[in-house]
Amino acid sequence: MIDHIGLTVADLPRAKAFYDQALAPLGYRLLMEVTEKMTGGRGAHLGYGRDGKPEFWIGSAGVPVTGLHVAFAADRRALVDAFHHAALAAGGRDNGAPGLRPEYHPNYYGAFVIDPDGNNVEAVCHREEAS
Repeated sequence: MIDHIGLTVADLPRAKAFYDQALAPLGYRLLMEVTEKMTGGRGAHLGYGRDGKPEFWIGSAGVPVTGLHVAFAADRRALVDAFHHAALAAGGRDNGAPGLRPEYHPNYYGAFVIDPDGNNVEAVCHREEAS
C-alpha cells in the first residue's frame, strides 16, 4: 500500500547517526543520499531501506516532525531485541521494551524507542516463534 514515507528532522547528521545504528540490526541501511544542491535548495534527504529500495526517508527541509509512529518489520524476534538495544545505544529513549503485545495479536512481538526528534520508532515481528 505505502511505497515510502519521509519525515523532516531537526538535525540531519544527528538523525543519520541514530538511524544508521538503530536500523542496522533489522537489515535496513542508508541506500540513497540526496544533497541540498540536488534538490535545488529544498533540503538534503537520506533514504533507508533493504533489498535495494529506499522506503524510509529523513530530510532537512521543512518543520521537523515529532510524535510520528513508524514501525519497521523484523524477520525474527531476536532482531527486535537487537534493534531496541542499538536504538538505545544510539541515543533513543525507551518507550516499550521488547516483548509480546497480545492485545494486538498473539504473535505481535515489538519494541519501541523515542528517536532524537520525539518520534515513536518500533521494530515488530509478527511470526510465531519461541521467545
